[in-house]
Amino acid sequence: MDIDAFVAVHAREWARLEELLGRAGRLTGDEAEELVALYQRTATHLSTVQSAAPDPALVGRLSSLVGRARAAVTGTSSPSRRDVADFFARRFPAAVYRAWPWWVGIGAVFYAVVAAMAIWVGQHPRVQGSIASAEYVRELTRPGGEFESYYSDHAATSFAARVWTNNGWVAAAGLALGILIVPVVYLLWQNAANLAVGLGLMGAAGRLGVFLGLLAPHGLLELTAVFVSSGVGLRLGWTLIDPGPRTRSAALAVEGRAAMGVALGLIAVLAVSGVLEAFVTPSGLPTVVRVGIGVAAELAFLLYVFVLGGRAARAGETGDIDARLAGDVLPSVG
Repeated sequence: MDIDAFVAVHAREWARLEELLGRAGRLTGDEAEELVALYQRTATHLSTVQSAAPDPALVGRLSSLVGRARAAVTGTSSPSRRDVADFFARRFPAAVYRAWPWWVGIGAVFYAVVAAMAIWVGQHPRVQGSIASAEYVRELTRPGGEFESYYSDHAATSFAARVWTNNGWVAAAGLALGILIVPVVYLLWQNAANLAVGLGLMGAAGRLGVFLGLLAPHGLLELTAVFVSSGVGLRLGWTLIDPGPRTRSAALAVEGRAAMGVALGLIAVLAVSGVLEAFVTPSGLPTVVRVGIGVAAELAFLLYVFVLGGRAARAGETGDIDARLAGDVLPSVG
């Protein structure tokens, strides 16, 4: 194909398309129809050049022109404040609410396991000795020891960012690995064991109140976020096993998209938890005030989920993205 001849033949059409794009939004009806026709023809020209004579300069020019024309014809979408508000007012809490039997159940079992293991560790010196040497345990549990200094050894802002990132990875792992089920159970077991050891050792040293005073301000909300991510992840895994009346692919698509929405929402929840851990937990506020702030944050999240989320779920909200963005599915029987 003769590139120069091709350009000479179609240059006027491309120039006209450029002109119309420069006045996009102020076109008459006839000009809008002309723009659509020129966009379609220019897209064909681009395809012809790419397949027959891929001249880099011409391909780049036409690609840019076609891209701009496509945006003008089809429009572009970007999240608006209304979309963000709708996500946090309806979609996210509804998705969390729909999975509440999973994450509430996980939380109940988790705390029961932690309590049993903590009592076992706290009442058996031999078990404590198998965890660490007596000298190291004393260093961990003494006033100002590692359990306490952990929350104040670093600048609060950098500590908050590090905590947020770490907790975000834990929550993401619960969601992403939920479809495999077993890894999530292992992840929860590790967290339960670590918490139980801390409780048991500090309890045996007579400093259980100090430990709970350091844990509760941020830990209640943080652990709830972990339970939610694990519960939603396991619910997604169970959907693979039992999709219900929907086809397996359709069920996984809906629940998978809702799970990704939960992941985005938990970023905000864990940010709050990270701020509490960095600024409230190591603060000089009385223990009852610090614990009260943690309890208030936890209650606020639960009310948010069960009131707003419950109302949205009962109105038919699933947490899935807007139907017009989700794509079409083939009809199925059964």
